[in-house]
Amino acid sequence: MKDFRPSRRIRGAAAAILLAAALAGCQSDEFVASANKAKAPVSASIKRKMTELDMPAQSPIMIRIFKEDSTLEVWKEKRNGRYALLDTFEICKWSGDLGPKIKEGDRQAPEGFYEITPGLMNPNSNYHLAFNMGFPNAYDRSLNRTGTNLMVHGACSSRGCYAMTDKQVQDIYALARDSFAGGQRSFQVQAFPFRMTPENMAKHHDSEHMDFWRMLKTGYDHFEVTQVPPKVSVCEKKYVFDATTLVEGVPFRASAKCPDYKVPEPLERLVAKKQAEDNKAFEQQVARLEARKERERRWAETQSKIASAITGGGDQPQHASLTAPVEAPKTGTATAAAAQSNEAATSTPVETAFAAEQPASSSSSPGSFLKRWLPFGGPDEDNTPSPEVGQISSETPPAAKPQ
Repeated sequence: MKDFRPSRRIRGAAAAILLAAALAGCQSDEFVASANKAKAPVSASIKRKMTELDMPAQSPIMIRIFKEDSTLEVWKEKRNGRYALLDTFEICKWSGDLGPKIKEGDRQAPEGFYEITPGLMNPNSNYHLAFNMGFPNAYDRSLNRTGTNLMVHGACSSRGCYAMTDKQVQDIYALARDSFAGGQRSFQVQAFPFRMTPENMAKHHDSEHMDFWRMLKTGYDHFEVTQVPPKVSVCEKKYVFDATTLVEGVPFRASAKCPDYKVPEPLERLVAKKQAEDNKAFEQQVARLEARKERERRWAETQSKIASAITGGGDQPQHASLTAPVEAPKTGTATAAAAQSNEAATSTPVETAFAAEQPASSSSSPGSFLKRWLPFGGPDEDNTPSPEVGQISSETPPAAKPQ
């Protein structure tokens, strides 16, 4: 009877295809029959905010994403031409760590500046509604970074994307759709690891991505001082912002040398002022963090020495290891202790190991012992994190999307 089971080679090829699909970002959205979800208007609460903020329904939008906060902000242009924060949405899930996406399958959510055109909108997404972030952009391609189908979508499930709830993505999608209807050709998505404040930059100052984040912060600062999305160009494998070439018609090329360009002088001054202030605050915060680390190191070292002395660790007698770092006090108590030590010297080391620590006075309490031998206060006195810096923490990335 003929065996119709698939060959081992065919089974291996099928497994490889399935694995590649699982690693391909959020996968390509399969198109399904669409109801009217893509045509639904924005929610009543969003409409009220637009009215209060003097924002036309079809005015342009911009989106900012902050991984560490798990927040997505929608900014919208007011009638005066400036942008204002319309609403903040909590990101349901994002995958990976702080830092840029490097290659297909690393499950990293992108960081950088991306332009979303109508062609990147997907009204028929399997994840309710979605738009493609356009990764890799010109900057990413200049560094040979790879990845496909990196989305902002619903369904609260992510493997390299920014996943929202269906209700949230409904409003985000509607705002983008209406801005296109009003004439906006593309809207900007700025994806950051965290809010680019001096405090946050200091907290992550030893990251391997710091140079990349400093570059992103320049674009962040341009928006902060103007409240208008910056014009983004790429040359010499780096972002440049609000730049105009000195020779008309000469383009910026991502991997080529930057042409001569200029940034409007008033804007350049404002950004330079902000960055000078931020750099000063950054250096102060780093100094505080380093001082705290040093205190923690010294405290741990002292605890280790005390523990070693109490347990009799090392080849030297305990009283020698404890008294070596300090000058003998010239007090009556010290004299009595010295007399005790001399008397105890005639006995065995085991019998005299703790003799010097048992004077009859109240100074034998644990607190006075620590104060005598520690070179600085205990952790409760001097090891409290600076309130301006905040506790350094790391959040576990969300679980990958179920298959």
